[in-house]
Amino acid sequence: MSAPIDATATSAWAELDALRASFTPDLRGWFAADPERVSKLSLTLADLHVDLSKNLVTDEVLAGLVRLAEQTGVADRYIAMLSGEHINTTEDRAVLHTALRRPPGASPALTVDGQDVDADVQSVIDAMAAFAERVRSGQWLGATGKKVETVVNIGIGGSDLGPYMIFEALKPYADAGIDARFVSNIDPADLALKTAGLDPETTLFIVASKTFTTLETLTNARLARDWLWAGLSTAGAIDGTDDSKTDAVAHHFVAVSTALDKVAAFGIDPSNAFGFWDWVGGRYSVDSAIGLSLVISLGPDVFRELLAGFHAVDEHVASTPLAENVPVLMGLLNVWYTNFLGAQTHAVLPYAQQLHRFAAYLQQLTMESNGKSVRWDGSPVTSDTGEVFWGEPGTNGQHAFYQLIHQGTRLIPADFIAFVNPAFPLQSDGRDVHGLFLANFLAQTKALAFGKTAEEVEAEGTTGPLVAARTFAGNRPTTSIFAPALTARVLGELIALYEHITFTQGVIWGINSFDQWGVELGKQLALQIAPALEGDDAALQAQDASTKALLEYYTQHRS
Repeated sequence: MSAPIDATATSAWAELDALRASFTPDLRGWFAADPERVSKLSLTLADLHVDLSKNLVTDEVLAGLVRLAEQTGVADRYIAMLSGEHINTTEDRAVLHTALRRPPGASPALTVDGQDVDADVQSVIDAMAAFAERVRSGQWLGATGKKVETVVNIGIGGSDLGPYMIFEALKPYADAGIDARFVSNIDPADLALKTAGLDPETTLFIVASKTFTTLETLTNARLARDWLWAGLSTAGAIDGTDDSKTDAVAHHFVAVSTALDKVAAFGIDPSNAFGFWDWVGGRYSVDSAIGLSLVISLGPDVFRELLAGFHAVDEHVASTPLAENVPVLMGLLNVWYTNFLGAQTHAVLPYAQQLHRFAAYLQQLTMESNGKSVRWDGSPVTSDTGEVFWGEPGTNGQHAFYQLIHQGTRLIPADFIAFVNPAFPLQSDGRDVHGLFLANFLAQTKALAFGKTAEEVEAEGTTGPLVAARTFAGNRPTTSIFAPALTARVLGELIALYEHITFTQGVIWGINSFDQWGVELGKQLALQIAPALEGDDAALQAQDASTKALLEYYTQHRS
């Protein structure tokens, strides 16, 4: 793999830096001077309508950003990724999450490192669908002969955030009477609260861990197994013998893993283990077997629609010129704000309560991918990288943090996401509640863009010091993303959009967006500290002064 191109050494970067030096945002003026601004900056991405017109860019800035993408090889690196080149340099792996959503019979066929990727992917999807139909139809039964009513997914990181977010978003499609819950945190409260009220006889656990060694996941899986045994024993369904307990696990646990020996040792029938590959990073894995909870709760057809949405965006990125390529342009805008205008955070504000976990999902996708200080060849980065992604759904945020976005001193680019047709079309006092909701979606981006001048405030009768308090500077950048409805296909498109935004930024910064070594040190140290919590004095004495003092506090106060 060739060394990354230093974006800061390109002529495009120099051009953008010169533009920044004389840059004065003026959205009111730009809209007034260019009646075509909205049409020029409104783009279609599959089912998504994307309005970039309220961003802080001129034609010259956009042209310079596109040249930056050209000069840093964004398009070439995307082709390299699709073809299976090992662009994950630190782990010497291909990066093929896009292969997970290629449709059956896609042409040309994809073979990477001697692996028939298409055949392998479709085989797992078919196996997931067949298993899901057994559970949904009632053919798969628990140890006492009862139908599954709740699926509990046990995973962490990408094995939790994706399926949890998607289930919450698409819950109206759950048509088989099967609920889904998600356990991730090693805090025992998570499992205790998620299993509260469940019937062990009608609960199916999915243990999602590729290596079947993830500390949090395996700890929670063992706790879940104990919960199952205790519940079935109380109900008189098992007699406490090893055979009865093993039979219970076989009826109530399946795995998403490739470590079949460890799966079997846990008590899960290896024939009920669904695998995936080392070329799928955790945060990109929801459209792999990690999505098994979704295939069961929402159905195979809904899952395939989700995959189709992902694939539509993959095709757009592969076939659309950079100047019209929506994910590339949005990634470039993020570079403009981060590297030239000094933004450090990015808000994602879905006007859809069903997307209440979307910002949390994007935090892992974007911050684990691009939170790097070295480039893919090991050399130091030459510019700032990454942004802090955050957000909350709908009007909740308006009553919390919007004050800072509107009138604070920090530049916070924000993406607003909304859907024309609601999942629950309700009325209040004869008014369409969803219409009222979307009025807020539209009003906020208008207010952020155009603000309110002191003269406009005074014209309303306000005088004195209150004028300044009620003045809005405007020129706060937003992107508006609209879609007809929050369907499985549209959700797949939204997720893939942000995947490729993240990819674009990673290429420009010259970093490997597909490893996550930064999470390893803390996990290693936790294993060294754990014995001290259990009374090992040598482990206690090996700690630094602060950690030792905190451990002593723990010991003194643990009841």
